[in-house]
Amino acid sequence: MSVSVLSAAVIEKVEAEAGKYPSRRAAVKSALRYAQAEHGWVTEEVVSAVAELLSLRPIEVFEVATFYDMFYTQPVGRHPIRVCTNVSCKLRGADRVVQSLCATLNVKLGEVTADGRFTVFEAECLGACGGAPMMAVGNDYHEDLDPDTVSTCLANYT
Repeated sequence: MSVSVLSAAVIEKVEAEAGKYPSRRAAVKSALRYAQAEHGWVTEEVVSAVAELLSLRPIEVFEVATFYDMFYTQPVGRHPIRVCTNVSCKLRGADRVVQSLCATLNVKLGEVTADGRFTVFEAECLGACGGAPMMAVGNDYHEDLDPDTVSTCLANYT
């Protein structure tokens, strides 16, 4: 049984979420979010476990995991960095922020740093246009960035 990949705590959360809806399918995003929080990324085993738990086919779960950019289907650093590159942020220098981050961390987009701490991604929109350009490090938002300030934002992430 692949469900054993998921902890009892994750299974309990998923079951509670699934109970809120007339169809268990509606809990897929929540199940993936809980599993990713526990595993760091969405592995094939996680996809199979979530599918089994929700009585779905693995492809149905995988489609959700690959549609949303909040789910990682490859290993990522402990602190994924998502830089908004949508219009407001792009106009205020998001491309330079991405370039600075990649240069500072010595990675290309999507690569994990040598110490395993970070992975840099572009994000379509993170909903903080008033603080453009901005990035999210995990769940922490950093706004009004420029190439000189990005490395200071990363100092507290070990």
